[in-house]
Amino acid sequence: MRAALPSSPEVSARMSRQTNQDTGVERAVRQLLHAAGYRYRIHYPVPGMPRRKIDIAFTGARLAVLIDGCFWHGCPEHATSPKANAQWWRQKLDRNIERDQETNAQLLTEGWTVLRFWEHESPDAVMRQVAAAVDREKAGRRKRRRQGGGL
Repeated sequence: MRAALPSSPEVSARMSRQTNQDTGVERAVRQLLHAAGYRYRIHYPVPGMPRRKIDIAFTGARLAVLIDGCFWHGCPEHATSPKANAQWWRQKLDRNIERDQETNAQLLTEGWTVLRFWEHESPDAVMRQVAAAVDREKAGRRKRRRQGGGL
């Protein structure tokens, strides 16, 4: 069996041009959230993992929203595996999935709620789920303040 080789320079150049942030779906979700009055941070560093970023972060609510590309993150519905240099690609894509799991674990350890979505999901549906989670967190904070304020 032949060892896996990195992609050719042509393939590497093409893949490096792929958008990895500010994708159309991310922008659409952000626009919908902003229009609905929600404020957030973008490309926010994962606490304890400064080289990793949260696509949309609600820092006060400690809510991380990540929108994953189907190819790069192994969508069960739409993921594909390149035929050329298949072993190298499988290792690369498997490592992306491992990183996602590590990021989730780190955020949970830091007290964040993690919401992950696939790029093929409707921006409207994603926005509604995110808005509901932010609203639940805000309501929980108000309730905790009222309970703690009377002591």
